Amino acid sequence: MSTFDHPTLVQNLNESLVGLRKSQPDTMQAFTGLARAAMAEGSVSAKHKELMALAIGITQHCSGCIGFHVKALHKLQCTREEFEEMLGVCVYMGGGPALMYAAEARKAWETMAPV
Repeated sequence: MSTFDHPTLVQNLNESLVGLRKSQPDTMQAFTGLARAAMAEGSVSAKHKELMALAIGITQHCSGCIGFHVKALHKLQCTREEFEEMLGVCVYMGGGPALMYAAEARKAWETMAPV
């Protein structure tokens, strides 16, 4: 079971990124622009793009990605069923290591759910 407190992890990462935004403004603005363009609603919905992003975060073993994308999926009203089905694909494609991060993502889903 995950020992991460994802809401705090996301907050701490956002605070840590402030320094990079100050020291590397062009890079950070470019990254933000890339993220906005890639995740914008289009032929593929924003929700499906977030599911893909989370799947990549899980299979790449990125706890910060899990926190940010779970939070976004809640805002996009992703259902638990959609989320859980995506986890199954992650395990299929990523094996045992992805299973461990899928469990972490499931815990994040529960702890970051809107009240």
